[in-house]
This record gives sequence, structure tokens and C-alpha cells, in this order.
Amino acid sequence: MEEKAKQLLDWSQWGCQWIDQLRKQKTLNRELERHLHKFEESFTKIGRQATRMGKAEAKEILPALIAQAEQVQEQFHHFLRLAQLTEDERFEEPIAAHEEPGEREAAQGATEAHEATPAQMNQAALPPAALYQPVRETAREPVRVARPVPPGRHTLPPLPYAPNALEPYIDEQTMRIHHEKLHQKYVDDLNTAEKKLVEARQSGNYELIRHWERELAFNGAGHYLHTLFWPSMSPQGGGAPTGELAEAIERYFGSFDAFRQQFSQAAGKVEGPGWAILVWSPRAHHLEILTAEKHQNLAQWDTVPLLVLDVWEHAYFLKYQNKRDHYVENWWNIVHWSYVQERFQQARKLRWEPF
Repeated sequence: MEEKAKQLLDWSQWGCQWIDQLRKQKTLNRELERHLHKFEESFTKIGRQATRMGKAEAKEILPALIAQAEQVQEQFHHFLRLAQLTEDERFEEPIAAHEEPGEREAAQGATEAHEATPAQMNQAALPPAALYQPVRETAREPVRVARPVPPGRHTLPPLPYAPNALEPYIDEQTMRIHHEKLHQKYVDDLNTAEKKLVEARQSGNYELIRHWERELAFNGAGHYLHTLFWPSMSPQGGGAPTGELAEAIERYFGSFDAFRQQFSQAAGKVEGPGWAILVWSPRAHHLEILTAEKHQNLAQWDTVPLLVLDVWEHAYFLKYQNKRDHYVENWWNIVHWSYVQERFQQARKLRWEPF
């Protein structure tokens, strides 16, 4: 029970820190700021309750407190998605003509969550239990968006933990620069490329198509890989995987130690900036370790990334300077294996004819 209460406190601190960051990044109108203040009160209140909870009452109070945190989390992620859009985008975002059944309802639900009063948001029904795992597993992980992202509307996902949560392995300053500056730049440049390509399709002028396609590939790959990278780490990470993922690693690589050694060597020897990536190959029906230089280069198509490691210098240079191998070795202490396991379970369902 003490560990669950501590994780609730960590979650509360993460929420408050993300609110501070949002206020620094963007000027919010009065209505958004009102909602933000309400969320801040909820995060703080839950954190205080978790701190003051005695051992005797934890068994009785903690389940209700976790349920409340799950509700706040879901609403907060809807809010973040809307808050990062401009005023015109928020109220004029088009509904695609090819929407799948249920997407219109999901979009309407997100809008209603934004327009609801704080009292209505506090009284919203909890999501079905089957769709929501306990807060100890998912409270600091982004909620998946149910509708397509229109061209030029990508947003920066929040960190699933506090910026200093991975210390001493990755320092707070590096995390802030990496997430708030560099990942945001990938998002901004991806949005620009998508908008420019929309303009090209509308005008029929493809004079700069090669440039914008390169920008689309580079920044899109950077955005998606970083979106995988953040939840691939956890303050409670490290150790070794278990279950089906552990069995698959041992079956293909021979042992976890052999896998870890190959992954570390691959990450340390990527030429220039790049990534080491554990993937599932739906055609070969086994795991594989790949490296990617400059995101889009040397990456295999038709594979599903499961675990990624950023070995661009900005990910480690402030703390480790040119000692990339030290960074790679310490990184193993924060690998979030339950997240990798979840991706693996979904990816292994893809089975196509092997060649």
C-alpha cells in the first residue's frame, strides 16, 4: 500500500509540473486557465491525501483515491490535447469524411470535456474498467487519441513522469531540453511540412516537393520515435523483462544477456546521431535489433518498433559528454519493460506471409 501511495504522490507532482510547463509555453485564455486551475487543485488534493494517509486507513481509502486519479488523468489529457491547439483550430477542427464509426462521438466527447464546467468535469462517469488499467500502471502515460490527427495538428505529448524522475541516470536539465525544446521542434517542423504539402496539393505546385518530403520524413520520424522513447523509460524500470517478451528474447537471442549486449553494442556504434531499436518483424515472426541514422535512414519498413534508445548527443551530452557507452549502460536501469511487453503483445498479432 505504501508503494501505491508513493506512486500517487509522484503522479500528483507530475501533473503540477506539467501545468507549470504549459503556462510557461502558452498564453491561455480565461476559460482554459479556469479549467487548468481546477486540474491543479485536483492534482494537489490527491497528492496531499496520499501523503497524509495512514497505514490503517490505506486499504479502505486508496482504491477510491486511485479511481479519482484515473478520472482526473483522462480529463486532463483531453484538456492538454485541446489546450495545445489555437483558438481557430479548437473550434473549427474539421471532421474527416472517411471517419470510422465512433470517431465522431469520440471527437464530440473531447469537445464536451473542454466545454464542461469544472463541476461537470468532477461528476463525469469513470471509463469502463476494461478500458482503464490501475493508476499505478498508466497514470503517467499518455492517453491514446481515438481520432485521426489532421494535417499540421500534431502536439507534444507530456512526459509520463517528472523531468527529474530518471535521475541519477538522466539529469533534469537534459530531460527538459530534450523534451521541451528538441521534441517540440520536431512537432513544429512536422506540422509545417504537412501544411506545406497540403498547399502543394491544393495549388498543384510541387516545385519544393523533395524538400518538404524530406522534412516530413525526418521530423515525423523524430516525433514518433520520441513519443515511443519517453514511455520506454520509468523511474521504476530496470531489471529484466518477464512473460512472453522474456521468452521471445531468449528464444531468438539465446539469453537476455546476449540481447542486452547486442543492443548496447548497436547503440554505441551507430555512426553519428541515431537510434537503437528493438522491433517485431511480422514477416519473419521474430524480434530483431535495428539501428537508424538520422531517423529515417537505415530503418526497415514492415516492422513494428518495440523499444527505442535515442543516442543523439542531445540525449546525453550534458551529463556524459562524449561517453556514449556510459549513457547506454546506465539507460538499462530505467527501461520500462511493461510498456515494451504491451507493444509486443499487440505487434505479435500481425502475421503476414513470410518471404
